[in-house]
Amino acid sequence: MHEVVVTGYGVFTAFGFGAQALRDGVFSGKPAFTEASRFDPSRYRAHYAAEYPGEALSQFAILRECVKEALSKAGQDGARAPVLLGTAGDNTANMDFWAAYATGNQPQGTDVLHSLPGMLPEAIGEEFHLGQPRLAFVNACVAATNAIAYGAHLIRMGKFHSAVCGGAYLVNEDLFAKFDSGQALTTEDVVRPFSVGRKGLLHGDGAAVLMLESAEHARRRNAVSYGSVLGWGMAADAHHPVQPHPQGHGLAAAAQAALRRAGVAAEEIGYVNAHGTGTPRNDPAESLALRHVFGDRASTVPVSSTKSTTGHMLEATGAVEAVITLLALAEGLLPPTASFLEADPECLIDCIPHTARPSRISRALSLNAAFGGANAALVLGAPQSL
Repeated sequence: MHEVVVTGYGVFTAFGFGAQALRDGVFSGKPAFTEASRFDPSRYRAHYAAEYPGEALSQFAILRECVKEALSKAGQDGARAPVLLGTAGDNTANMDFWAAYATGNQPQGTDVLHSLPGMLPEAIGEEFHLGQPRLAFVNACVAATNAIAYGAHLIRMGKFHSAVCGGAYLVNEDLFAKFDSGQALTTEDVVRPFSVGRKGLLHGDGAAVLMLESAEHARRRNAVSYGSVLGWGMAADAHHPVQPHPQGHGLAAAAQAALRRAGVAAEEIGYVNAHGTGTPRNDPAESLALRHVFGDRASTVPVSSTKSTTGHMLEATGAVEAVITLLALAEGLLPPTASFLEADPECLIDCIPHTARPSRISRALSLNAAFGGANAALVLGAPQSL
């Protein structure tokens, strides 16, 4: 069994590219939400999203930059490393097809192939001459978490010495409209996880790529460790197509599986990066899941939802939040839950309201959940000398 370390990463959010952008935005508790600008939001209930304010970008473009940064930090070229990415595909060609069809034209259906999720890891693999397999994980908001878990599994079992893992999502009208019609989006310009008065989530741009590597391989080439992937777990609620189990059973099972795989006791966890969508149903269920995992300590272990600043990045969210958690471990600073009003009796947790909290910790838990009852968890460790 091989220890899995993170030797490089690249990250992008509405705040911009790189770790410093996360420090300036996420760790400062500064929400990135503005009125949506890529489409006219006036026809919808919700009008806001966390969009990158620069030039128009594609999922391929932001992933290319993230992979470039991850390889640069890692000091290697990623040769023979599999490419494992959470993505629903770049739907630009799909939207163009239907827009043309609506105007009476006869668009070429072959163009829609460019929107398929599997095209993205293949294109990234070709761009950087990476290895096989090249897989797209499409299970919604746990996709990038599952990609990281699978990469860590392949390395731990000795099948590969490194893996390129992550995910990407850009705010688009298609998914915005679907979430809006389901009344999952808040009509406010902020998200209030775990707070009284929370009304829903908002989408956000995001992408992150982690270079995972066996500790032995990293040690042989004098690489730097930015942290470690100690354990991972996945579980299904089988409760409802879109609602979490009200007792948080699936999320608790994923977290407990991750702790078992890591060989880490719940008492050793010093911070939880929660899924924390800010919806009326998710937050109480997640709070109960934390009680299943931590027992009486659930009300005192530090927890935050960084979606309160970045927005919900869907297929990318697990990878971005893994990078945020690694930064918290490395720098001894826990990111806050922004826009908090007051404690909800159904969410009795220490959610680090408003302001980042200094705290030296060695182990952290990152949680994600998705429609269909999918749940995933990562146990991450602080950087250590290799």
